[in-house]
Amino acid sequence: MMCNHRIALAVIILSCLVLFSEAYTPPDNYLVDCGSQTNTTVYNSRIFLAEESASKFFSGPQIVLAENPNPVPSSDYSQLYQTATIYNGTSCYKFPISKIGRHWIRLYFYPFRHDGYDMSKMSFTVSAQNTDLLNGFRATGEAVMKEFSLNVTSGNLIINIIPDTGSNAFLNALEVVSMPDEIIADRAKDLLAGTFTGLGGQTLEHVWRVNMGGPLVTPLNDTLNRTWIPDAPYLIQGNLAKNSSNINAVKYEPGMATSDIAPPFVYGTLQQVNMEGNHDTIVNVTWKFNVSVGFRHLVRFHFCDIVSQSVNLLYFNVYIDSLFVSSSERELQSILSKLATPYYLDAVTPVSTSHTISVKVGSASSFPTPKNAILNGLEIMKLIEVHAAPSSGSGSNVALIAGVSGGVLVGLVLPAGIGCLLYRRRRRRWRKTTKETNPELSRSWIPLSTDGGMQTTSMVSRHSNGTRTSPSPGHYFGYRFPLVIIQEATNNFDEKDVIGIGGFGKVYKGVMSDGTSVAVKRGNSRSQQGHAEFRTEIDMLSQFRHKHLVSLIGYCDEDNEMILIYEYMERGTLKSHLYGQGLPSLGWRERLEICVGAARGLHYLHTSHAKAVIHRDVKSANILLDENLMAKVADFGLSKAGPDMDQTHVSTAVKGSFGYLDPEYFRRQQLTEKSDVYSFGVVLFEVLCARPAVDPSLPREMVNLAEWAMQWQKKGQLAQIIDPALAGKINANSLRKFGETAEKCLADYGVDRPSMADVLWNLEYALQLQEAGVSSGAEENSTNMISDTSSQITTSLSHVDRILAAAQFDASSVDDGSMSQVFSQLVKSEGR
Repeated sequence: MMCNHRIALAVIILSCLVLFSEAYTPPDNYLVDCGSQTNTTVYNSRIFLAEESASKFFSGPQIVLAENPNPVPSSDYSQLYQTATIYNGTSCYKFPISKIGRHWIRLYFYPFRHDGYDMSKMSFTVSAQNTDLLNGFRATGEAVMKEFSLNVTSGNLIINIIPDTGSNAFLNALEVVSMPDEIIADRAKDLLAGTFTGLGGQTLEHVWRVNMGGPLVTPLNDTLNRTWIPDAPYLIQGNLAKNSSNINAVKYEPGMATSDIAPPFVYGTLQQVNMEGNHDTIVNVTWKFNVSVGFRHLVRFHFCDIVSQSVNLLYFNVYIDSLFVSSSERELQSILSKLATPYYLDAVTPVSTSHTISVKVGSASSFPTPKNAILNGLEIMKLIEVHAAPSSGSGSNVALIAGVSGGVLVGLVLPAGIGCLLYRRRRRRWRKTTKETNPELSRSWIPLSTDGGMQTTSMVSRHSNGTRTSPSPGHYFGYRFPLVIIQEATNNFDEKDVIGIGGFGKVYKGVMSDGTSVAVKRGNSRSQQGHAEFRTEIDMLSQFRHKHLVSLIGYCDEDNEMILIYEYMERGTLKSHLYGQGLPSLGWRERLEICVGAARGLHYLHTSHAKAVIHRDVKSANILLDENLMAKVADFGLSKAGPDMDQTHVSTAVKGSFGYLDPEYFRRQQLTEKSDVYSFGVVLFEVLCARPAVDPSLPREMVNLAEWAMQWQKKGQLAQIIDPALAGKINANSLRKFGETAEKCLADYGVDRPSMADVLWNLEYALQLQEAGVSSGAEENSTNMISDTSSQITTSLSHVDRILAAAQFDASSVDDGSMSQVFSQLVKSEGR
């Protein structure tokens, strides 16, 4: 018996040696023990640099090196938690990247007190590339490691550490390590839409990594220094499961999972159905894990049949919550036909509405006994929203920053820079004003006001003893709403009233006590995202009132809620009317009028204040339509004040949406109004072609709408790619003018793009050309009609130039339709 144990031990040791001989060597391997004055070695081989040695990567204001006065709970990483660096201002680490591709970022936190600093009360943001990895993060009293993977696409990776106003930030340790790109495949099963593409470009937070049926797997037994925790604490009804182990049986085969996907210590253990007493019944083995509400998650299942005596004996199904993922008669049939061969299956969940997720493997009822099911390992990764993406690198001057290379890539790394400083100053001013005017509100938002004063709502619950006012929608604006009012308006956020879901959260249709319909956007308070957008939306929309901008009626920050209340837009988004929603198609005149309305809203933003306001997220999903199809620009969470009079741009980190991002802004991190013009140019082609700005399912040359449409525009064949619903209905000259306008908007350099005033002019011109062609009954390619109209316009140009030069385009002037009147007088015969 003793001999057998020795043989088994020798086999395990031998397997470990083989494992290490094949271990992945990361091209980039930056390990920093923050606050430490000496290098720290963990797991016998991983050397974390002392703070001074890592200083060549660091830039920022004063830091404090802190040492924990108390003993740290024993673990292999406990040495890393013994010290910390405290950051007194916005700081960054800049790491040179030798190999472009996917990297891990691991952040270590263990708060303690040091010289008057209480780390447990610090609140801060950590970002990399275009993504907030942690937003408003506050560490608890336990040691925690936050792990992320992202696709680095430049020669440097910058990690920004941004303390919240009035706070500091801290880190115990930091890792930036290359990982094999194949670890994250580009495609996965989408539980909503069949196939999810673009995973290779997603930023992921690794939330759970679990070894089913086996013990803790440490970095010593993983080629990529990962830790796999045992599944027992998360197993529901453990009596239904039975663990098994046969590590030596695992054999990796080409085209299947590799030891980098998961080590044999994971594939060699499993949980299976406890067959005792369950031979003739259907049994589900279930695990439950905590997740973040408001996010999609990538769930990876690891399978390896180490229990069957022969092939094709396992017939079972796989579920996430109540959603079917796969079965042994579908995806799993071929892979389970090979014994002891590792395989994994990826599935992307819908946006989570619960704080927990259940994973199940269960017997398939349609197959004979024995009804067994297995699961060897599980990983859960949160998909983090990315606001920008890089060019595909083709060198094309009109290449939209679509981020597509076998999928959608994430954006290049860009520092927070001036944008962070401006944001912090604005927030500091806000807090000072709040405390001086109303101490009770010192921890919440300033009530909005249309006249610069402070307001609070007098409305109370209909269930209270007080009375309740019913002001008009205009009077609602500026109120800080009690939560009970919003709960009543939305039937306590009834899921039946959800009219949209975005990165910030869900949008509900609500009805106020007087029957006024409103749109209620409720942020995910626990998602650690959206706080900055919430603040910016209030800050920006409290300054605007314009018929082509969606009005903010009020907000609520009670009980840590982030709720914004807007006027309700009956017809939804422009995007939903163009593709994918099954709504009636819009006519060309309707589309032109919508584009004109949106252009007016953007022109107002760019010109109505001392500083231009740059929207920074112009897209068809952010153009809403009322019951009369009048367009209103919405969603100002990314908006930013433009440059001063003596400046040409604002230097700031790149944010935007896939497919719409200005390439010059992306290259130089210099934001101007022309960045909105570029995005609007993409919207124009979206309107014309009725397809998304980025569609990875199309052939490569068609993925990027801007690139593809510009190729046809430059060939003079734009009519070949228009929405089939518009075929034969667009005046040729209207289409020509529209195409020219979109082309100018998409110029690679901002100086070559028109202003929004010019865009508005040209769209009005295209609209009038369409109306003139329809009213005259002329053929689509009639030149007589166009020549006559053009002469009318030419004779009035000098007059209009004087009007445009004198006009300030404030809210009242545009609301009165002055621009429409100008163009109508130019083109319509009755207006002459």
